[in-house]
Amino acid sequence: MLITKTHYDVETSASGKGKMRIYVIAPTVPGYPNAKFPGVVVFSEIYQVTGPVERFAGQIASHGYVVACPSSFHEWEGPEAIPYDVEGTDRGNKYKIEKDVAAYDEDAKLCVDLLVGLPNCTGRIASTGMCLGGHLAFRAAFDPRVRASVCFFATDIHSASLGKGGDDSLVRVRNGELKGKGEVVMIFGKQDTHVPRAGRDAIRAALEDADVITSFIEVQAQHAFIRDESSKGRWDAALTRALFGLMIEVFDRTVARDLGAPAGQVAAPEHVC
Repeated sequence: MLITKTHYDVETSASGKGKMRIYVIAPTVPGYPNAKFPGVVVFSEIYQVTGPVERFAGQIASHGYVVACPSSFHEWEGPEAIPYDVEGTDRGNKYKIEKDVAAYDEDAKLCVDLLVGLPNCTGRIASTGMCLGGHLAFRAAFDPRVRASVCFFATDIHSASLGKGGDDSLVRVRNGELKGKGEVVMIFGKQDTHVPRAGRDAIRAALEDADVITSFIEVQAQHAFIRDESSKGRWDAALTRALFGLMIEVFDRTVARDLGAPAGQVAAPEHVC
C-alpha cells in the first residue's frame, strides 16, 4: 500500500517543557477515502524517531496499519532525531534514566488515544519498538486497548532500571496484570550484551509463570540488529526480514481481524505424534 505522513503536537503533563510530537504514518488506498485500518504504536530507541525507525514504521504502515511514533524525550529535546554518535548516545542514555516511568506511560496512553480517535483507525491497537522502544512497547501491553506487543531486544526490563524511581514491569507481570489482556512477543539476540542470558531468563520466567500469552524468540544476533543505519556492524537484513514477517503475522491475527468475544475454554492440545 501507499503511505502518507503527518504529525501531531500533543499536550502532556510536561508540556511546559515542550509538547510531544507524534509522527503518524498511514496507508492510503486510492478511491477509498473512508478506509479504516488498525493502529500500531512504534516506540523508538534512545535517539527518538530516526531514519531507521521511520523506515521500520513505514513498512508496517504499508502492510495496512496506521502507525504512531512518539518523540520520547520531548521534556528536553525538540522532535528531531538525536544523532547516532557518542554525544547523542550519552544524551539519550541520560534522558532514559532521568525521565519518570509514569511519564513514559502517559506518552504511550496519549499515542493510543490519538490512534483510536483518528477517523481512519479501527481502534484495534498493537505496539512494537526496539531497544528502549521494545521496553516501552512491553509497558504499553498493560493498556487493555493494546491487544499485541512485539518487543525487539527490550532493554532494562530485567534490571528494573528504566526511568527515575525504577521500573516495575516484571512486578506487574507477576501480579497478573497481563494475564488475559493480549499477546506478547519478546525477541532477543543471544549475543546481546545489553540483555544477558540471566535477564532474558528472568523475563521469560515471569511471563510464563503469570500465564501470559507469550512467544519468546532468541536468535543469533547482537543488540540493535534490525537497525539499518549506524548499526556498528550488527545489522542483519535477512534476519530482520524474517522477524518482521512474524510480527506482521501476529498483528494480522490479533488486531487486523475482529474475531468477536471469546467463548468457552480452548481445549488443551492432544499429546499425539
